[in-house]
Amino acid sequence: MIILGISAYYHNSAAALLIDGELVAAAQEERFTRRKNDASFPLHAIRYVMREAAIDGADLTYVAFYEKPFLKFDRLLETYHAFAPRGFAGFVKSVPLWIKDKLYMKRNIRKALSGLGISAPLLFPEHHLSHAASAFFPSPYKEAAILTVDGIGEWATTVIARGDGPRITFLKTLHFPHSLGLLYAAFTFYCGFKVNSGEYKLMGLAPYGNREKADRYIRLIKECLVDIRPDGSFLLNMKYFDFATALRMTNVPEWKKLFGIAPREPESEIRPEYIELAYAIQSVTEEILLKLAATAKRLTGCDYLVMAGGVALNCVANGKIRESKLFADTWIQPAADDAGSAVGAAYAVRHLYAGKNRTVLPGKDSMSGGYLGPSFSEKEILAVIRRIKMSTGYPPVQTARYENDELYRAVTRLLVAGEAVGWCQGRMEFGPRALGNRSILADPRNTEIQRTLNLSVKKRESFRPFAPSVLAEEADTYFTLAGAASPYMLQVAQIKDDIKRKSLPPDYSEWEYLKKLYTPRSLLQAVTHVDFSARIQTVIRENNPRYYELLSAFKRETGYGVLVNTSFNVRGEPIVCTPSDAYACFIHTDLKYMVMGNWLFSRH
Repeated sequence: MIILGISAYYHNSAAALLIDGELVAAAQEERFTRRKNDASFPLHAIRYVMREAAIDGADLTYVAFYEKPFLKFDRLLETYHAFAPRGFAGFVKSVPLWIKDKLYMKRNIRKALSGLGISAPLLFPEHHLSHAASAFFPSPYKEAAILTVDGIGEWATTVIARGDGPRITFLKTLHFPHSLGLLYAAFTFYCGFKVNSGEYKLMGLAPYGNREKADRYIRLIKECLVDIRPDGSFLLNMKYFDFATALRMTNVPEWKKLFGIAPREPESEIRPEYIELAYAIQSVTEEILLKLAATAKRLTGCDYLVMAGGVALNCVANGKIRESKLFADTWIQPAADDAGSAVGAAYAVRHLYAGKNRTVLPGKDSMSGGYLGPSFSEKEILAVIRRIKMSTGYPPVQTARYENDELYRAVTRLLVAGEAVGWCQGRMEFGPRALGNRSILADPRNTEIQRTLNLSVKKRESFRPFAPSVLAEEADTYFTLAGAASPYMLQVAQIKDDIKRKSLPPDYSEWEYLKKLYTPRSLLQAVTHVDFSARIQTVIRENNPRYYELLSAFKRETGYGVLVNTSFNVRGEPIVCTPSDAYACFIHTDLKYMVMGNWLFSRH
């Protein structure tokens, strides 16, 4: 049985291919079109997954689309009716688009598939069922509590369910407009970041805040914006929100009256009050998620928790759930947003529609370490090298080929010397995180590398933290993971005390954020956030032998089995996919070194 899963038309379209229960390929459309968060029909991604499996359209058994468009239209009409006459302008603008195009989505999808030679039956699992399936079916658990939290699907925004073998049973559902994802997105907008992509920035900004100063905002949020119940369910006060009826997130005049500040202009100075707002909404989000997790435990009685939906990418909250010890372990879909719903839709059709049994390998998930995207050949690297030799107008680039062990030693020397190195290997990662195949790497002990990477290489805000990749067997040496695995960079833990510098002054929490940022606070300064936390990727040889060997070489040289790992891209662009993408990114940044396969590219 071969099932193609698709997500599309909202943001971050993707395709995934399931063959007899094995996930063989998955990729986001943005990586091929080079348009960040591309929402268009995933034509290139579909072509890739079929090419990877060496099949054509006639081989497919089913195609699964990740949600039900008619239910979404039903929600749109009922919402405008419920809030009438407020939002009439939004109604006039959006409904004609639905009538003209989106109501005929099934026809449009079939037409696009037909152009690819695909005529298999087309099925439509519900949005949060696709999320739930993406969380449970690839997980290493025979049974688990399931928690899915996002902005909005058709009607559901939050679901607690139970997974058992090939079955998923929904237990509790929270409906639109009461949405934790949209609440967080409203603060993302108000703090001057872009909704659906700036939430990471808000999460990274929050630790610069001060609890005492943020307490006022926390109180206002809980008293005026959101009524949180003991079980984690909540109601939003729609007086303060416009997302249900208008094309903006917040009722700005009401927010200005409540918080005493106007929305921050994008790219403007980040004043302390916006930092405290970020701290406040992160704190409230963690409180809600912890209560939801406790309710999931009570309702299911399961020892394990799995999560998906965009809010499941909040790795700080994920770390708090792990620390709570509500569950023996947790597993989070690495592509927890709508891209991963392509995977979930395919699994839902296999197990819940076709009734196929599920095979579980205890301790091992089915996501192949996240390395589900395209690989590249030596021939493609050589084509880039030939182009370099023929080109003019760029700084001269030298290339040299090394055998594996020699390559790891050469790259280690560069990292120890303070250089950042682009690292492009094997199959591209599926999901928002670079996991050592499309990464930029650096020495985590370097006190200047965070500034260099943010401002000169990534071209992004100076406050953004960087994540460590660590040899799995070394993780407990540096971080408070207590033996937990974090292969997908979706858990935050604290730096251990013997890695911290303990001489910070007592008024450290009162400092302005840039002073905090550039103050030495850890032996692994570049991956230690200002609250002594780190978003961790644990690396095992089985998932990524080349990256594991590089980390091992760095440990032999320095005594530390840890590297800075950030995605190989610049601000506003998707992570690189092909050797040509990697070279284009390399040449337009201040990177001096890049590795593709066994080739080292350098410029001076």
